[in-house]
Amino acid sequence: MIMKIDNQTIDITWENNNSVKELFDFAKDGLTINMSKYGGFEQVGSIGKNIDSNNKQMTTSPGDVVLYSGNQIVVFFGSNTWSYTKLGHINLNQTELNNLLNKEGVTLYLVNIC
Repeated sequence: MIMKIDNQTIDITWENNNSVKELFDFAKDGLTINMSKYGGFEQVGSIGKNIDSNNKQMTTSPGDVVLYSGNQIVVFFGSNTWSYTKLGHINLNQTELNNLLNKEGVTLYLVNIC
């Protein structure tokens, strides 16, 4: 699956779990998510439906991509401790993540090309 943030293709390592498999299926025709900056450390947006989750208490790190409440995708440029389902990790450094995510009006686009 390809992830783009504001039209920039992102190198991401996806987890191997049911949540990611459902997200892949849901994004087969493309999925655009308007994100909102929250808490000064993350971008969050609704995926438009509930998917399988397996929440675990964790402390995220910059670049982590998680599922929150079964229907929201969260992309971190900082860290937080909460109960999430891990979806993947963006392979960018802290400066690149801040430049990409630490602003208002971020758009995330997912499409399954498999």
